[in-house]
Amino acid sequence: MLYFLTELKEGLSISFRSIRANKMRSVLTTLGIIIGIWAVTVMATAIEGVNIAFDKSAEAFGTDVLYIQKFPWVSNEDWQTIRNRPNLKTHYADKIERHASLIEAVAPVVATRRRATYGNNAIEDPMISGTTNAYLFAAGVTLEDGRFFTEEESKGGRPVCAIGATVVENLFPREDPIGKTIRVAGHPYTVLGFFEKQGGLFGEFTSDTRIYIPLLSFQSHFGIGKHRHVTIQVRVADQESMEDAKMELEGIMRKVRRLSPGDRDNFNINQQELLTDTFDPISATIAAIGLFITGLSLLVGGVGIMNIMFMSVTERTKEIGIRKAIGAPKRTILLQFLIEAASLCVIGGVIGLFVAYVTSLIVDQFLPTSMPIVVVFIAIAISISVGVIAGFLPAYRAAKMDPVEALRHE
Repeated sequence: MLYFLTELKEGLSISFRSIRANKMRSVLTTLGIIIGIWAVTVMATAIEGVNIAFDKSAEAFGTDVLYIQKFPWVSNEDWQTIRNRPNLKTHYADKIERHASLIEAVAPVVATRRRATYGNNAIEDPMISGTTNAYLFAAGVTLEDGRFFTEEESKGGRPVCAIGATVVENLFPREDPIGKTIRVAGHPYTVLGFFEKQGGLFGEFTSDTRIYIPLLSFQSHFGIGKHRHVTIQVRVADQESMEDAKMELEGIMRKVRRLSPGDRDNFNINQQELLTDTFDPISATIAAIGLFITGLSLLVGGVGIMNIMFMSVTERTKEIGIRKAIGAPKRTILLQFLIEAASLCVIGGVIGLFVAYVTSLIVDQFLPTSMPIVVVFIAIAISISVGVIAGFLPAYRAAKMDPVEALRHE
């Protein structure tokens, strides 16, 4: 073991002397590895960042929340058929609440876009959502401060509201919004509370850009005509019973919609799982294509390392002959050149990682990125592997040289 460590130390010393002696050649040699590691790392950080952002965004829909809607989130059905479905009605929520046994809360939601103002501040097109006091429980969202409207305020259609984090940032950049009166399309609404910021990739589908008002107030000011889409949000009491709850809701909805046993459903029950089931294969495909392309960069870099190592072996043939003549075994010569090839790749890998980190900071301004420590270790491991693989043939050639022939080399 001690002898091996001594050989390793000596090999590293010789390798770094050789690299320092040929600085420009070493830099050009490692360029392919730098580009390859940069590409692999940036791809990995981008994919990891998008996956984290997607998971966080999907959480906003609630793992235990079902969405009864006219349209499916994901479908292969004919769009014309889906578009011609009759719209849902807000009173479906009452019938579900009376007949469903596996749910905890249910709330109808109807929305429109209107301009909202407070003093000189304005937000141009926030989503104005009309709902009931049960929404806070049905959606599983969390207030950061204040409260949601009560059952009395909901049934009375009072001019009150709860607002999302982005609305707060636009209308109340330097003051507490609670108790203030905003105007939505000219109508006054008193702010009772505001929600925690959710963020993520589905910004407009979260509470961030929404203003929630009582359903009756929404109906009075904006109307709930036949063209207004209604969503019924249902929170299931036990997440383990999601499938049973979906079947129960399907039966209630078919009865409410007066569908015969042979009729197809003219509604959809959507849930978070549909998004993840759709996104995961897409993410995996993008990752596979990206890693294949970046793998080609590493292949080119590895070929460059191999060529330079063959050149280095040829240039140092006499040195190899001297070392073998004074007793250096084949293993030592092999190890020396493998270490040199691996060292070149590790240097390239470290530079590639640094460039990738800087790139990820820039990309993060537009798309989410994340560079976990495991990506760093993987990049270094890939660098070492490329170096060992690319350097093996030149190192083997050096180790197999006949010392007499090597000493005669000029």
